[in-house]
Amino acid sequence: MRIVSLLPAATEIVCALGLADHLVGVTLECDWPPEVVGTPVVTRRIDASSASETGDRQRLFEIDDAAFAAVRPDLILYGEGTASVAGGPRRLAEAVAAAGSGAGLLAVAPASIEGIFNAIVTVGAMTSSEDAALAVVEELRARLSEIEGLVQDRRAGGQPPVRVVALDHVDPPFAVGRWVPEQIRRAGGWDLLGRDGGPAVETSWDAVREVDPEMIVLLPGALHLQAAVREWDEAPRPPFWRSLDAVHRGQVFAADGASYFGRPGPRVIEGIALLAEIFDPDAFEEVSPVGSWTPIV
Repeated sequence: MRIVSLLPAATEIVCALGLADHLVGVTLECDWPPEVVGTPVVTRRIDASSASETGDRQRLFEIDDAAFAAVRPDLILYGEGTASVAGGPRRLAEAVAAAGSGAGLLAVAPASIEGIFNAIVTVGAMTSSEDAALAVVEELRARLSEIEGLVQDRRAGGQPPVRVVALDHVDPPFAVGRWVPEQIRRAGGWDLLGRDGGPAVETSWDAVREVDPEMIVLLPGALHLQAAVREWDEAPRPPFWRSLDAVHRGQVFAADGASYFGRPGPRVIEGIALLAEIFDPDAFEEVSPVGSWTPIV
């Protein structure tokens, strides 16, 4: 089967199922796992005026018709919203027709962790890799259960949830959405401004001051760690910054949002481990991926 992935998370799912050799086309943002480097790129990036309104700050992209036709896909995996192809499924259908490939289309657009597990199983079913998909999900569930079990043990021992404000963007601030608030809860935190299931939404520093969190975590779904830190360094601070409880405590962090929070694929579980290590380092020592987060000021 010849697979084109138009979503980084779908690329990660395909590779987790052992189908990397079947990938014949990806996007510019598909940078994981390493073996996808060198796979033909079948899209061109375009600026999206809506990006600043959604908080996702990913860019829409358009199909490169010549490159798309050249790879002759059998199955196309795509996303929705700001991760979508310009023109949406209709434009994709037009590209398929122009290429004469008769490829099938599958949207990968979960909004929760359970939805991510279901997406993995669905991709497995569409690629005749059901057993591999079930094995991947079983392994992810076991890892999640291990993390949550320790969180519950700590809770039973008197460790309260950490009051957190998690931001997808800082200038202006956007509170996290989709599966990220759930990641925070499962890691032992209490997200104060985020919204389950929906996109990141603009908030304000006054709202942050009102809830006065114990911890602030920058989790930009479109940025890797170095870019997130750079964004933070360049962003203005509110005049009351130093009076926030999280700042007093030295509890302000940035993480690799693009790898562990912005993509609905297997690595969201490592994102939960990452957060657990930040929230409760005494219980979760060196469980996060190396170089995936850092304190910031």
